[in-house]
Amino acid sequence: MIWITPRSFLIEFEFGALFLIGTMTGGSLGLRTGSYGSLQQLQLIQNGFSHNLPTPGLTRKSSKLLLSSSREKDRVLPFVCRFLGRKRVTMLLLVVLALLVFVFNSFTVNKESSNVIITQHSESVIPYRKDRSSSSITFAGMEDKHDIKIPSTENTVTGNVKHRILIPSPSHPLIQPSTVVRDHCENFAFPPPPPPTDRKRYGPRPCPVCYLPVEQAIASMPSFSSESSVLRNLTYVYDENPIRIESHRGSEFGGFPTLKQRNDSYDIKESMMVHCGFVKGSKPGHQSGFDVDEADLMELEMFHDIIVASAVFGNYDIIQQPKNISEFSRKNVPFYMFIDEETEAYMTNSSVLGNSKRVGLWRIIVVRNVPYSDARRNGKIPKLLLHRLFPNVRYSLWIDGKLQLVVDPYQILERFLWRQNANFAISRHYKRYDVFEEAEANKAAGKYDNSTINEQIDFYIKEGLQPYSEAKFPITSDVPEGCVIIKEHIPITNLFTCNWFNEVDRFTSRDQLSFSTVRDKIMGKVNWSINMFLDCERRNFVIQAYHRELLEHMPPPRPPRAIIRLPLPLRQSTKSVKTPTGKKISLKRGRGDKKRHRKVGGSRDSKSF
Repeated sequence: MIWITPRSFLIEFEFGALFLIGTMTGGSLGLRTGSYGSLQQLQLIQNGFSHNLPTPGLTRKSSKLLLSSSREKDRVLPFVCRFLGRKRVTMLLLVVLALLVFVFNSFTVNKESSNVIITQHSESVIPYRKDRSSSSITFAGMEDKHDIKIPSTENTVTGNVKHRILIPSPSHPLIQPSTVVRDHCENFAFPPPPPPTDRKRYGPRPCPVCYLPVEQAIASMPSFSSESSVLRNLTYVYDENPIRIESHRGSEFGGFPTLKQRNDSYDIKESMMVHCGFVKGSKPGHQSGFDVDEADLMELEMFHDIIVASAVFGNYDIIQQPKNISEFSRKNVPFYMFIDEETEAYMTNSSVLGNSKRVGLWRIIVVRNVPYSDARRNGKIPKLLLHRLFPNVRYSLWIDGKLQLVVDPYQILERFLWRQNANFAISRHYKRYDVFEEAEANKAAGKYDNSTINEQIDFYIKEGLQPYSEAKFPITSDVPEGCVIIKEHIPITNLFTCNWFNEVDRFTSRDQLSFSTVRDKIMGKVNWSINMFLDCERRNFVIQAYHRELLEHMPPPRPPRAIIRLPLPLRQSTKSVKTPTGKKISLKRGRGDKKRHRKVGGSRDSKSF
């Protein structure tokens, strides 16, 4: 074993470097390195440690004389080997080689790290404050009546926020959060459709969707809310005694907005006040129609980054439990299920709902004093007005009561909102993309009264509704599949769902008929759009079940049939056949066989079969 002290190692390292340079380079390179490299360091070592080295062998020569000829090289190299020994020289060469490999690998890693994909999201800042006396967090400027007021954008944010790494972008004045991860979905492409296995089974099918891992999806959540186009301050109409002024449909819950008020709701300004349901009462859910208990009201007012919401009214559906939900989402993402008293009674009698008000992951919210007699129309309230019920929530994922969620909420939001730099996403219809076709399909299926559907379509025609055409591109469809809504709660998206609900309240409850009208009116005034993704992508993260009524009327499944395999018939042959004792088989044909066999026409030599 060779022991090397720090002082001797430094001297030996310099000799090893000198030996390596003298071996690997020629005369010209030796001149260059002698001027700037190891030879000057050798002089410093000699001056500092001259008492440890023999002076005759370490007298410094000029760089020109040191490596001027091959003879002097031959003199130096044997001297170094003799002074240090072969083992030490070999060890020093290995150390130098290891250092070179380390430096080369460090350079390679730095080069690769500079090529990491960085995806930026364009966002603005919405300051919010946390009320330390309670568990709820409200946005700055918010009034007691849940009027969301968005202040001017700033470059700072206050409150206890879960921050990600922020990277400033030169193209935007605000700080832009970025995802410093490798996006493994960059080269994702739809595979070709599989061949049909069952021709009797037809209809839409799910298609592959590339989601980021849950950890990366969580890290991709923007730290700041997106910028709301033009609209900054959105408040809502409150009226304890709403009066019907015009002869049109509507409800007391919606406040009977006039046509002028309807038209004004599409004149986008920085500050607006619109009808958005809950016109009565001090706040949504308290003596406003669609009332909930005080304990539930406190639950709804809490701050959450993400919520998942659904509803079952009229005992119409069976609650489906989510699957494949990460442990982080189970702890941080609440799942709310709104039910009416009829559904509550059924669930209580069937021992599904207990005192805990929980069914699996779902937190049950019982709604009393529902404003409509139609259960489907009542379901449109939480579907389109979640921002009224949850004033302190950043993102919401709505799914109909008949759907089962099978993908983590963070992965869904990352795929359809954050990756697309969108704040509202909904899937397009799998088959129809024209409102006129959708209206005819609703009438044919008896979805609603035909005269009311005709009245709504005629009203839109007078406003300029046209059949869908390629002139609307990049808009790909006028008909959504509205059972899933992915939304960021900012003023412009809240205005969209408010006006969408007002159309449902004024006309039919078939929200697919009014979607494009509200969207096009807002898009005509501000720079805003909706991410309408493929319906097969929606079917990738939700599984659709049957309504309870259909399940109850379905015939029970048939029991499996017993498969009986009969033995193959024995061929007749003239060979001897073993027969049981006591029985004989006659090989003569009976009279009945004459009818079965015919003689083939032709010569007499033809055989009978």
